[in-house]
Amino acid sequence: HVQLVESGGDSVQAGGSLRLSCAASGYTYSSYCMGWFRRSPGKEREWVAKIYTGAGNTDYADSVKGRFAISQDNTGNTVYLQMNSLKPEDTAVYYCATATRSLRCMMVDFNYWGQGTQVTVSS
Repeated sequence: HVQLVESGGDSVQAGGSLRLSCAASGYTYSSYCMGWFRRSPGKEREWVAKIYTGAGNTDYADSVKGRFAISQDNTGNTVYLQMNSLKPEDTAVYYCATATRSLRCMMVDFNYWGQGTQVTVSS
């Protein structure tokens, strides 16, 4: 039973920084990649960043490129999202997810999800 637990959400002012963490446990199969997603009020969930746990390659949504950085610890079971230069439009619930079924790591491949952590950015 895979569990993902996010932490680090908070309220900050625009221009500030936060680091989110996601601790994963209970894997039966290896994780191909881990990702961060977010959902703002009234909007659909959107992909933010992902990291391929084997090679460490990363990819970002255009809206956060250059401001956010995803990383993992040596075990690959904890993933971080460093968020800098935060904007009010970054306000959302941030979710961590892992893909264990496919190396494609498309959004549909993420099959385990955390409960989310709230990030609020005020202007």
